Amino acid sequence: MSKTLIMAFDIGTTGVKTCLFSVEKTVELLGSDMEGYSLHTHPDGSAEQIPSEWWSAICSTSKKVVEKTGVDPKDIAGISFCSQMQGLVLVEKDGKPARNAMSYMDQRAKEELKEIMANGLQIAGSNIFKLIPSLLITGAVAASVKDPVYKYKWVEKHEPNVFNKTHKWLDVKEYIICQMTGEFVMTQDSAFATLLYDIRDGKKCWSPTVCKLLGVDMKHLADIKKSTDKIGGLTDKAAAELGLCPGTAVFGGGGDASLIGVGAGSTALGDTHVYSGTSGWVSTVVDKSIVDTSAMIAAIVGAQDGYYNYFAELETAGKCLEWVKDHLALDEIGIYLKKEDVAESTETIYTSLYDYMTNVIEDVEPGCGGVIFTPWLHGNRCPFEGPNARGMFFNISLETGKTEIIRAVLEGVCYHLRWFIETQEKKIKTSDTIRFVGGGALSKVTCQILADCTGKTVETTDSPQNVGAVGAALTAAVGLGIIDNLEQAKNLVPASSTFKPNAKNKAIYDKNYEVYKNLYNSNKKNFDKLNG
Repeated sequence: MSKTLIMAFDIGTTGVKTCLFSVEKTVELLGSDMEGYSLHTHPDGSAEQIPSEWWSAICSTSKKVVEKTGVDPKDIAGISFCSQMQGLVLVEKDGKPARNAMSYMDQRAKEELKEIMANGLQIAGSNIFKLIPSLLITGAVAASVKDPVYKYKWVEKHEPNVFNKTHKWLDVKEYIICQMTGEFVMTQDSAFATLLYDIRDGKKCWSPTVCKLLGVDMKHLADIKKSTDKIGGLTDKAAAELGLCPGTAVFGGGGDASLIGVGAGSTALGDTHVYSGTSGWVSTVVDKSIVDTSAMIAAIVGAQDGYYNYFAELETAGKCLEWVKDHLALDEIGIYLKKEDVAESTETIYTSLYDYMTNVIEDVEPGCGGVIFTPWLHGNRCPFEGPNARGMFFNISLETGKTEIIRAVLEGVCYHLRWFIETQEKKIKTSDTIRFVGGGALSKVTCQILADCTGKTVETTDSPQNVGAVGAALTAAVGLGIIDNLEQAKNLVPASSTFKPNAKNKAIYDKNYEVYKNLYNSNKKNFDKLNG
């Protein structure tokens, strides 16, 4: 069997990474390119992006990858996507955006949440007459201010002119699919992420009941497709802008929460993976719908038929390291290596910067002398819903230096990931060995901290920052008939490094971790006063 070329677009929060893979019995990266775009956040809780910037970056990187690899675009058999999720992209009939896209990080719709869900007789902060039907039908409930339905309702209330000209409600990659094919669709995992999708056997469709409960006009909802489905072929216009061939097959792909686990090789029942990129999470493969409303964890529909991902998310993981780069590292410890500004490069933030930070902090004692960092730089949703929560350094002394503070940031993210694992284990069994992927997994120091903090054996893969794109390529591989199903990913993605927990370090982290878990409740009233 000859090798098949697949182009995968990994559409993140701050940039797109475009990868060209050769897929046969293994997945081989032939070349890649990356380009950033803006994320506009404001004190009112808004977080927006400009869809034309996504498209521009995708077109630019597509052409560069073709140029770098020297492939003939005619030889590229398929295109697929891995993307940030729970965005709101309202488009008009011609596919043009009706307004800027509202990011998953947007939390301005507090009044809409209160009016629709947080009123009347409640359980876990949600109206009982809406919560119970939602759980039974969708396997989850729209209970967070960051859930896309409240963004939708915010636009309806505050921007009626925009709302009236809206044709369809899309997510991020679905907007790109529309630009490529002219089709208005949502993959099953994206549809689930709206919390309007009926997961029950024999249904697998939009729920009229939940749409009515939440006030959603069903004419705005797109056709639902599988991640492995071919949506259409590239239009002439899109092909010209991308530097590819008209008619090239475009597949549904999936969200990052769905496909990063596939690309990590964590596809068997019970497999747990940890991701640390701009955001972070812990996800475990399960075979039924599970919800922990008190901790804001749910088993979400993934790219694999019959399986779910029991998923807990931290919205600012690697973003905390970007904050370190901008506000701590540049001024004193000197990130500028060899007179090259590596810190300003989106692509090298997890390579050159991580390598250098590793050299700086590897001799700092675990636990940082008791200094603890909370990575809630844009609020928090799991295992507690705290839109007003913020990051802080706790227990700084005269002996605390810059290197301790930087290490504390890495440890703080790992404390929160451990909290996710322990919260999941109230409902399920997580795996004893976990796959660690994303840019954070490029740092051996971070890998060891995660192992020591959690007590789990940690495995990484080759190029862990590319696993989303690998997962996307595998959805196209199924659609093209190269492999039978996504479960085969486990055999195609072997572990490259293993980190065993250090019992001495874990004892230190155990003490700090207990304090870490208390910091939100101890400061909730203060957070609300300052940020409410």
